[in-house]
Amino acid sequence: MLRPFEIHQPASAAEASRLRGALGEEAAFYAGGTELLLVMKEGLLRYAHLIDLKTIGGLDGIGVDATTGTLCLGALATHAAIERSPVVAERFPLLAEVERSVANVRVKNVGTLGGNLCFAEPHADPGPLFLACEATVRLEGAAGARDLPIGQFFVDAYQTARAPEEVLTQIRVPRFGPHTRGVYLRFGWHERPALGVALALTLDPRHTQVADLRVAVGGVTPRPTRLRGVEDRARGRGLDEVLASLETVAGAAAGDVRPASDLYGSAEYKGAMVKVFVRRAFLGAAARFNGSGG
Repeated sequence: MLRPFEIHQPASAAEASRLRGALGEEAAFYAGGTELLLVMKEGLLRYAHLIDLKTIGGLDGIGVDATTGTLCLGALATHAAIERSPVVAERFPLLAEVERSVANVRVKNVGTLGGNLCFAEPHADPGPLFLACEATVRLEGAAGARDLPIGQFFVDAYQTARAPEEVLTQIRVPRFGPHTRGVYLRFGWHERPALGVALALTLDPRHTQVADLRVAVGGVTPRPTRLRGVEDRARGRGLDEVLASLETVAGAAAGDVRPASDLYGSAEYKGAMVKVFVRRAFLGAAARFNGSGG
């Protein structure tokens, strides 16, 4: 049961930050509320004040940086808006694919991308994808703004590097180059993925050498994690050589993560499935060089 609380409606991120600073730990930022209100109903968290970020104009925009081609996603953009966005469809179709798998219709229409990232639920789809794409987040507070690589933003399960009074305002995703393809695969029985693997594969212009590889996994560890060992095993090698030794390459994931058991599966099971899905994701990305981009 929800206890009474007071709603505050700031007009800017700076005002929201000042409110949070003044109200202290009895206040929380509120966007879509799909995660926050659930835990408040269960009595797991209690706040006397909610600071409604939806009253701040411009935080739900979806656009492109004209200079860099970077995709700029407002933190208050809903999952449904991102899924349907023609800008996302043209610039980053893989994100639209991922958003189609997020939760259910109610959550898609109300839940925001920024709220999803700030809640830092380990079993969520966007985090691993943005990590593999080396996205950055913009945090704004009364003292100013700062940009942070997404890999530094996630700290632990339900914990980020965002200071309590900072507002996540934007997510910036670099555009894939002409020789990069991406894949995201998820596995699970429920709306949340038991695990998700995001992979960005870059080949040389002749498409015979692995110029770069970025792989991230979610749901296996408390926070999204890059599989550096897998990346190093493939980077700089011939594509056919990597494909021929893909079991070994994917097996390097064992040294990158220490899976944690939870309701979604045992640590042993997750460790085995990571290798399976890394292999599938690499094959899927390689196949996309003969078709559409990611």
